[in-house]
Amino acid sequence: MASGLGAKHILTLGEPDFDTPTEIKQSMTHALELGKTSYGLSYGNEALRLEIAAYEKRTNHVNYEPTEIVVTAGATESLTVALMTMLNPGDEVINLIPTYPLYKNVVTFAGGKMVNIDLSKNNFQLSKEMLDAAITEKTKVIILTSPNNPTGTILSDDSLEVVYQAVKQHQFFVISDEVYNQLVYTKRRLGFSKYQDIRDYIIVCQSFSKPYAMTGWRLGYLMGPLWFIREAMKAHQYMVLAVNTFIQYGGITALDYDVTEMVGSYRLRRDYVIARLLNMGLEFPEPEGAFYIFPSIKKYGIKSWEFCEKLVLAEGVALVPGICFEADDHIRISYCVEMETLVAGLDGLERFIGAL
Repeated sequence: MASGLGAKHILTLGEPDFDTPTEIKQSMTHALELGKTSYGLSYGNEALRLEIAAYEKRTNHVNYEPTEIVVTAGATESLTVALMTMLNPGDEVINLIPTYPLYKNVVTFAGGKMVNIDLSKNNFQLSKEMLDAAITEKTKVIILTSPNNPTGTILSDDSLEVVYQAVKQHQFFVISDEVYNQLVYTKRRLGFSKYQDIRDYIIVCQSFSKPYAMTGWRLGYLMGPLWFIREAMKAHQYMVLAVNTFIQYGGITALDYDVTEMVGSYRLRRDYVIARLLNMGLEFPEPEGAFYIFPSIKKYGIKSWEFCEKLVLAEGVALVPGICFEADDHIRISYCVEMETLVAGLDGLERFIGAL
């Protein structure tokens, strides 16, 4: 939509404006120089899987063996593999909205059915009553994304506890999409994988893209109990066989890279956007992580696609309509762009809503 309508200030993509850190690129280049260009193991480079296991232990306090980890072509593949492994036609997937649009498409492709819970009705947190109302005998899995895309909110310990108790009672899977879990502005809390007493039901999907500015590398991983990983490998092998060999050496270095500077930069931009939107009179949940903000446009009486289309035509500012995330009364602003673009984009948005 942005390019077709001539947008000048694009605040749409979740694309970090940082270059991949030099140390990571050098590790990949060195692997090329050493001739690491042949087919690799379908599970992924053993050294990388050992490093992932060590990273997860020191960061998230969970223990996974390298045999319980599959290196994937980004989190997109790990999510797709996980859902295709567990879903039979007619199985239900509980999804917390606003939500990342990939989930619905993959679930539909696998023959499943989405059951949405609208968290905007509960301050973007999950209650026991909300989850109980969504669970049926066909429930196979719930997807958790924290920090969330598009809101930047983080599920509270109470919300996670609600899911934990439900899994113990009903024994369904939890896919924990953790691609933004290093990009956190408040005190970092452990994600759902902390409940290791139910680890047989927990599938973790992770990506190198966002924290390390490695979006084009297409590198991620899938993590779960050994019995599930063995089944998931059947889908993984026939989708990609194995991930690009030499980029995995960059992944080894990335897991030891300190992302504090990047997070600090995103925090400054987040604070700037918050101040600007408040001055415009817009309401939104305060982002605690990721690099998105999700203001409400409900008071203007215009749906999100029309709002964004008129905005890009009037001011050359491209945002993502909330309908893409099952929330038509909102718009998503991505602030992982250079400050000049961010300032100009918000200036245009302010003029546009002033005219409304």
